[in-house]
Amino acid sequence: MQAELKKNTSNNVAKWLFAGVIMLIVQILLGGITRLTESGLSITEWKPITGVLPPLNTAQWMDEFNRYKHTDQFRYMNSNFSLHDFKFIFFWEWFHRTWARLMGLVFLFGFFYFLIKKQFRQEMIGPFIILFLLGIMQGIIGWIMVKSGLVPERMFVGHMELATHFMAALLLLCYTLWFALSLSVKPNQITINKGLRKTTLIIFFILFVQLIYGAFMAGLHAATAAPTWPQINGQWIPDSMNNLSPGWKNFIDNKITIQFIHRGIAYIILISVLIWFFKAIKIKGTLLFSKTRLIPLVFIIVQVLLGITTVVTSPYGNNLVWFGVAHQLVAILFLMSMIFMLYIIKSLPVNNS
Repeated sequence: MQAELKKNTSNNVAKWLFAGVIMLIVQILLGGITRLTESGLSITEWKPITGVLPPLNTAQWMDEFNRYKHTDQFRYMNSNFSLHDFKFIFFWEWFHRTWARLMGLVFLFGFFYFLIKKQFRQEMIGPFIILFLLGIMQGIIGWIMVKSGLVPERMFVGHMELATHFMAALLLLCYTLWFALSLSVKPNQITINKGLRKTTLIIFFILFVQLIYGAFMAGLHAATAAPTWPQINGQWIPDSMNNLSPGWKNFIDNKITIQFIHRGIAYIILISVLIWFFKAIKIKGTLLFSKTRLIPLVFIIVQVLLGITTVVTSPYGNNLVWFGVAHQLVAILFLMSMIFMLYIIKSLPVNNS
């Protein structure tokens, strides 16, 4: 009876955490749209409570618009903006912030609900504290990122700050997913294979670097610098990769170098996942492992195709925004599939106690 109650409690908390994972995915995608539409500087103040409501009349809209007119982004890039144009970019930044507030409420109310219902076990308390600290850290990083673009001679949010914000969001997502899996995956669903787990870890660490460069690509709109494939502006190794001085700046500021690295790592990950899959199909693992081992390969193939499409079509219309966001979504799903595999593949047997 007690074991059944413990199981039901874990399942309820896990469902709440999985709902949080879905909300985090939406939030990251909203962040991608906000960046690619250059909407991040449209709201120049941080009002955690009163900022929930958007402008409700023409006078309030003009106040917001006038504040935006003091940014260098407006002065040097969007000086031809009408109020209608401003409302478009304002919406995405407002939606991004409002969804973050909604996530905070879902996590907070869920936490107190399970606390009152006494459905938290002692071993859950520590992970929940970490979860809330990660959420608070993410909000602070988000505002620091916005502030980085509200300074003289800056027309965009800094791509380094953007990458930090993006990686912190992914850290929060991965931690929430891992926590949910720890409450929902049974010990008898774990596959033991030291070699495959090692390969999974290697892919995960390569993916970590790739995601940083994906953020650089988005932050600098680097796709438009070389909208060609398979070569980069007609060259396999572009001459302009070493244009910046000192040389290390090319790795973080040179659009061509960043795209070259991003493409190269994509090919490495694709080959690595193919190797991983052919290893996986030779392993007699659990039913859960057998049913899910194809998923990472499907995601990485779709991701590479989307990446090529995003680059090639980036100069036309809003393709960079919508293909870019689709590319980001599949990147998140691939990351989650690797986190899932890391969880269900262990080097040593799981303690069943």
